[in-house]
Amino acid sequence: MAVINLTEARIRELEPGSGIWRDEQVKGLMVICHATTKTYAVQGDVRRNGRHIRTVRVKIDRVDRIGLREARNKAKAIMSQIQSGIDPTAKPEESGITVAQALEAHLDEKAFREATIESYRYNIEHYLARYKNRAVTDLGRAEVRDIYERLRETKGQTTAGGAMRTLRAVINTAMRMDETIASNPVCALRIPVPQRREVDGLDLASWWILTEELPPIRRDVHRAMLLTGARRSSILRVRRDDVDFEKGVLIFNHMKTGGRMLFPMGSWLKNMIKDRLEHDVPLNSPWLWPSPTSECGHVTEPKQGAELPSPHEYRHHARTMFIAAGVPYAESALLLGQRLPGASGGYVHAEHLVEHLRPHAQALEDKVLAARKQAIATPRIEEVRDAA
Repeated sequence: MAVINLTEARIRELEPGSGIWRDEQVKGLMVICHATTKTYAVQGDVRRNGRHIRTVRVKIDRVDRIGLREARNKAKAIMSQIQSGIDPTAKPEESGITVAQALEAHLDEKAFREATIESYRYNIEHYLARYKNRAVTDLGRAEVRDIYERLRETKGQTTAGGAMRTLRAVINTAMRMDETIASNPVCALRIPVPQRREVDGLDLASWWILTEELPPIRRDVHRAMLLTGARRSSILRVRRDDVDFEKGVLIFNHMKTGGRMLFPMGSWLKNMIKDRLEHDVPLNSPWLWPSPTSECGHVTEPKQGAELPSPHEYRHHARTMFIAAGVPYAESALLLGQRLPGASGGYVHAEHLVEHLRPHAQALEDKVLAARKQAIATPRIEEVRDAA
């Protein structure tokens, strides 16, 4: 690799295929003589903190396209970058976080319920699988609208809306991490609000009779769901050890709002659960509602036919009956495991109010038991079922 004082004339005289000729005047500038062409290039060592990173070579242009003066000016600019520790051959760093990466970041931001995590992952992995490895910055409004319309046509409005809400939340997280993402394309969509659940009124006398026909464990599950108004995951995952008869509480460890809840049992519910535990001792199950046919070991789907409410419908009935029983709004909300609104709601700790809430839980139980007397007096179960 010879070093010479490059001039326009000397460059023209260089033999094709003669190799590399360095310039004496500008450090790093060279002329490379290929078999048929000659090109200007610059080469230098990228160093950072005194450490050699790599040696890079950057092509400037062919000698028949630019003059020596312009080549030297470009070489000086490139060498300035190299001597500053910048690799001019490196591709720009990818700042575009992918949808899958944004999902993981979103789920790491706070403690979500297991069901929520499963829902997020299912929406991304199932309905948005072809987009999960795409950079968020590549998703535009038009494409997002196409995704939404396709899901509406193939999966229905409810599924499409749920998938888009997941994508919107994930992209919002990506925006907090990557300042190059200027807007959330999902926000341009008009996603209909889910329709309000319509729940028919509950005839308590008929309900008592219908639950009496169920297998004992399922019968008690349905009655406990109404007497507590607890969410499905809370009531069905109660273990035998979660029943504290000394304190008179049922401990819910799986709460949508996080943490655990101490539900003050009414006297009838307490006796029902005590009988349930004694009866199920031979099953040797750790669960309050054991199910030998279930993989997890406990009842997972308590709904039995169209005549009885679903777990969530029981919450609606319990909330309504709390009001009918004269229970104040705040107390009924706390008994349902809900957070109170406003800034002061964050200062209220239901676990410290168990005895205060006990009379209100008993009021709901008394309301439900009042209908039991009427149910016992009903002579024919078949007539009640036909009327239902």
